[in-house]
Amino acid sequence: MKDSKRRLAIIGCPYDENSSFMRGAAEAPPLIRAALFSDAGNLWSESGIDLGAETLIADAGDLPPVPASAMNAEIERGIADLLGRGLHPIALGGDHSITFPAVKAVAGKYPGLTVLQFDAHPDLYEEFEGNPFSHACPFARIMERGLARRLVQAGVRSITRHHREQAKRYGVEIIEMKDWRDKLPDLDSPLYISFDLDALDPAFAPGVVHREPGGLSVRQAITAIQSLRGNVVAADIVELNPRLDPANLTGGVAAKLLKEIAAKMVQAGS
Repeated sequence: MKDSKRRLAIIGCPYDENSSFMRGAAEAPPLIRAALFSDAGNLWSESGIDLGAETLIADAGDLPPVPASAMNAEIERGIADLLGRGLHPIALGGDHSITFPAVKAVAGKYPGLTVLQFDAHPDLYEEFEGNPFSHACPFARIMERGLARRLVQAGVRSITRHHREQAKRYGVEIIEMKDWRDKLPDLDSPLYISFDLDALDPAFAPGVVHREPGGLSVRQAITAIQSLRGNVVAADIVELNPRLDPANLTGGVAAKLLKEIAAKMVQAGS
C-alpha cells in the first residue's frame, strides 16, 4: 500500500574505513547538506515537488563515530530507526560500503527489494585487499544474503573477469556504459536506489577517488531517475570525496541528484 503522506529523512553515514586507495569520503555528508540547503538554490525538484514544504523531508543528522567493527551495525540501526518511525531514508555516504547495512535494514521492512545501482564499477568483489566489507564488495554481500531479489547496475565501465563471474553467479543485470540507451529496463517495486557519484563522467563529478572517464552526464542520470516507475522506498548517495572537490562542485551535483531522487520517492507515495 502506498503512503498517503510520505515523509523522507536524510541521514549522514560519515564512514570511509572500507575505502581503498584514499580516505576522505567520511567528510561528505555536511557538504552535501550545505549544497542542498544553500540560499544559492531552492528545494523544488524539476518535477514540481517542493521538498521544503513543512514535514516533507527531515534531517536526521549524522550517525556517530564508531569503530570500524561496529560500523555496519550502527548504520543498520540508524536506517531501521527511521523506517520504524515511518520515514523513508536517503543515506549520505561515506564510501559505498555503507550500502550493505542500509539495504539490510530496508530489506527487513520491504522484502523482495529491487536495487538500482548507478556506478562506474560493479562492486561485486568477493573480497578486496583481504576485506570482504570493502567499498568494492557491498553488492556481493547484498546478493549472497538474499537481501535483494533483483540488482540492476547502470553506467558500469570498469569491469573485470571476476566481476562478470560474480554477476553471472548472482543474476546481476549490468548495463554497461558502452551500451547506454538513455532508458532503463522496467524495474519492480519496492525499489532502492544506490548512486555512486563515480557513475558520472569526471567532467561533471571530479570529486571522487576512482575517476573513470566516459560516464553519464548529470542530465542523463536525472532523466533516468525521472523516468523510473514504481515505489522508490529508500536511497543512498555515496563516494563524494571533499578532498578532491575544493569548490564543492560535486557536492552540488550530489544535492541535485538528491532532490530528484527525493521527488521520485515522494511521488511514489502520492
